[in-house]
Amino acid sequence: MFFVAGAKSSGGSRGGSERRSIYLKFRDVDILDKKKAVTALQAGEDRAILLGLGMILCSVMMYFVLGITILRSYADSVWTEEGVCVVLNSTVTADMNCSYNCGSDCWRVSKYPCLQVYVSVNNTGHVSRLSHNEETQDASSECFYVPRCQKDSVAMHTMIMNISQRLKANQQVPCYYDPSEQRETVLLTRLYDHNVVVHSLLWPSCMLTGGALIIVMVKLTQYLSRLCEEIGKINR
Repeated sequence: MFFVAGAKSSGGSRGGSERRSIYLKFRDVDILDKKKAVTALQAGEDRAILLGLGMILCSVMMYFVLGITILRSYADSVWTEEGVCVVLNSTVTADMNCSYNCGSDCWRVSKYPCLQVYVSVNNTGHVSRLSHNEETQDASSECFYVPRCQKDSVAMHTMIMNISQRLKANQQVPCYYDPSEQRETVLLTRLYDHNVVVHSLLWPSCMLTGGALIIVMVKLTQYLSRLCEEIGKINR
């Protein structure tokens, strides 16, 4: 009987140790899986934060580029008021010389007609010269439009004459003028008006907002995860 009882107790202890070893193995595997999941989660959070920071950095660079190009030109322009211009006269006065590129270190001279347009702003009786935009005003203080110089001067002449006929047919056109009256010239269009500025700032603003939201969501997720762990420890 003693040997039988000893054998039974020996077998029972051996079975209990085996069950414990199996339990420890499963627990180790579970802990290892949890560690792997936590490591992968932290790596994903780090990549998300880097993505958000990259988006914010790109948006700041875009703001800088827009600030020295579009926003600067928009702020420096004195033609801020919009009005209605009545076309009084639209005539071709003379031929202007321009140069076009014909190859490596090769420049040749061509000619285009100088179209002068005079208008009355808002029917005030004050006569002003009409220019196409700020670039045309800087390139030529006399001509309404300066076409891109090309070899075919006949094509440039035809284009200028079509513009002249269109202005004569419309008679009244929207225009921009200087309210301080420091510049007598008025513009038909502006390079960068209010709508262009708003649309140019839309994309960097969206990118900045998206990057900030990504970082905020990651930080909020981390905070809620730590809060859940602390609540679980308290409940235990």
